[in-house]
Amino acid sequence: MSKIGIFDSGIGGLTILKEIQKKCKEEDYYYYADGIHNPYGEKSEKELNKIVDNIVEYLLKKDVKIIVIACNTATTKCMKHLRKKYPEMTFIGTVPAIKVACDKGYKNILVMATTGTIQSVRTHELVKDNKRSNQTIYLQECKGLANAIERNDRKTQKEILEKIKEEYKNIEIDAIVLGCTHYPMIKRRIHSYFKDAVLLDGSKGVAKEVKRKLKEKKKLEKNTGTIIYYDSKTKKEKKKKS
Repeated sequence: MSKIGIFDSGIGGLTILKEIQKKCKEEDYYYYADGIHNPYGEKSEKELNKIVDNIVEYLLKKDVKIIVIACNTATTKCMKHLRKKYPEMTFIGTVPAIKVACDKGYKNILVMATTGTIQSVRTHELVKDNKRSNQTIYLQECKGLANAIERNDRKTQKEILEKIKEEYKNIEIDAIVLGCTHYPMIKRRIHSYFKDAVLLDGSKGVAKEVKRKLKEKKKLEKNTGTIIYYDSKTKKEKKKKS
């Protein structure tokens, strides 16, 4: 039975997997956590392209029918490259929910993401294409935050968030776009610093698109609901029922 392939630099993509499972309950999954290359946020486009090429080659051998890039940085930097190199494979990416924030009419939107995502051409395209004249979008590089979440380093998380809060203390931020799949894992902590802001991420949109694409290609299946987790750092697989 073919699987839905999902990859990220670590545990962050599990937030995407969780939402996809809600939409596609009986599908089988192969989740690739690229622990050996974590974090992706500071890597160059050339370096990331090489990394994701190797992951895609690995997943193709595991009989995946669709590949979800559960990482904003890898999506914004590598999606065009992957679609060109693997035209027969369907890729679903994850991008900051800037369009959602703009469509909902929020005025002061803070986009929190890795350096790679903030500096990517795709993120700036999303801002240009969606921002209204009465809206301000602040792009905030959160260096080290994804890695601190990966390591469950609560002290570093606190230090980074306090610094960001201080930077925007005189601005009434009404929406925060969580532009990294790790960030929803500490949603409550982030919200404690910005109590008046609505927090948005793209996980539900990704899940909806995965199901739509599978239906379109007639690849939506009833399988065993098995998830295989693989970590490139340990080179071990773990299998469990969803």
